[in-house]
Amino acid sequence: MNIVTDREIIEEAIRLVREGVSVTLPVNGNSMLPFIIGGKESVILHSPGQTSVGDVVLTWVDNNRYVIHRIISIDGECVTLMGDGNLIGTEHCKLNDIRAIVTHVVDDKECTHYIYNRWRKLGAKLWFWLRPTRKYLLAIYRRL
Repeated sequence: MNIVTDREIIEEAIRLVREGVSVTLPVNGNSMLPFIIGGKESVILHSPGQTSVGDVVLTWVDNNRYVIHRIISIDGECVTLMGDGNLIGTEHCKLNDIRAIVTHVVDDKECTHYIYNRWRKLGAKLWFWLRPTRKYLLAIYRRL
């Protein structure tokens, strides 16, 4: 019996993205709440091209793992990321460590949502500014 690891699945998705194929990848975890719900939603990945602050990317961080998080700053080749559902803590990578950009979220009803429309971008900015209160907002959100 061959067991495929999460890392192997992600690396195959990255290979396909490099070939110009868009890939839908299910996500786990709560690090991108409330914008991406792990275990219920999937993301659509594309070749990253030019990335900027606010983009949600699949990247190799801290030289040991893949994450899907939002770029919060770019300083030359150095990128700082933070999950929307994280209260503290950031990850770091280089621009060339970014493997794909998330363009859409697919919900549990198979509806596809573009994540860079005006309202979602505004919501992400507002959510970033609300970092000091995220703990309470996420606690309320998880009880809904």
